[in-house]
Amino acid sequence: VEEQRARWERKRSRTAKELLETEHKYFEQLDLVVTFFVTILKAKGTLKPAVLETIFGPLESIYSASHVLLLYLERGNLGPGLENFCQNLELYGHYAENLDQANKTLEEQLRKNKSFRRFKKLQETRPQFQGRKLEDLLPLPLQRFHQYKHFLRDLLENSSPGSTDYQKLAKAVKSVSEVSRWVQDIIRKKENSLQLLRVQKLLKGQKTHVLTPGRWYIREGWLLVVPSKGEKLKRRMFFLFSDIFIATKPCHPLHPLNSNKLACQAVYPLHQCVVDKVFGHTQSQGGLLSLSFPHKTLLLMSSDQDINDWYQSLSAAVR
Repeated sequence: VEEQRARWERKRSRTAKELLETEHKYFEQLDLVVTFFVTILKAKGTLKPAVLETIFGPLESIYSASHVLLLYLERGNLGPGLENFCQNLELYGHYAENLDQANKTLEEQLRKNKSFRRFKKLQETRPQFQGRKLEDLLPLPLQRFHQYKHFLRDLLENSSPGSTDYQKLAKAVKSVSEVSRWVQDIIRKKENSLQLLRVQKLLKGQKTHVLTPGRWYIREGWLLVVPSKGEKLKRRMFFLFSDIFIATKPCHPLHPLNSNKLACQAVYPLHQCVVDKVFGHTQSQGGLLSLSFPHKTLLLMSSDQDINDWYQSLSAAVR
């Protein structure tokens, strides 16, 4: 038991030391942005207050929270330091929510605002920046937040349940996990929006509205449509979303505007769909799927094991 405790203590000390060292580095990087950008821009008035707020969000508050945490860590007061830090964790969620808009506003200002463009270039040539740009430094809080999660988990795993800091560590891990779910949700929604936008741009014309609130992109791919009468198999590109299934075919390669686009042939709502495996589905040979809608049955074929993945995805979406 004593040996185990000693091992825990060694690991815990190593993690606490690493947390302190990396927090120093993180704080220095935040300091660059706050000192050479936020503070000077506020004083000079190069950007309107609302624009400044959009680009940097709650960065100054995150910087202050990191400074306070550093003071606690340097004195070895890990538990109280984390307890205090947890009160500021929501700042990271708000920062994640704002980051996309921050990047858009920054790009816009660099295009339109000549004096800001000059100012940014000048600041980035300072030796402290070591060739880094403002765009490289803005995602830092979210990268650091991801590291906090691992540090705190390691500290908790190597702390004795009877130790003074154990409860505070457990509470900190719980708080970080909650905010982490919030941040992950923001990232997933952003990625989903980009997928919806990409598919919308792939489709010819504006008749099919892919960009609908609450819709989630699931997958896409080529499948063979088996016609009801003895015609040839038709190769079609399908897009599966949480509520609809879209069948498309490529536009003519010589079309002056739409040569790289897809023409929508049908949009099938999934709420009245029944999915069945018809045959095949061995590991190597693919098979046939039947999708039954109130007024239509769709037979889809694939020659590889991809058909199993389609069956799983379609069944889950219909459920």
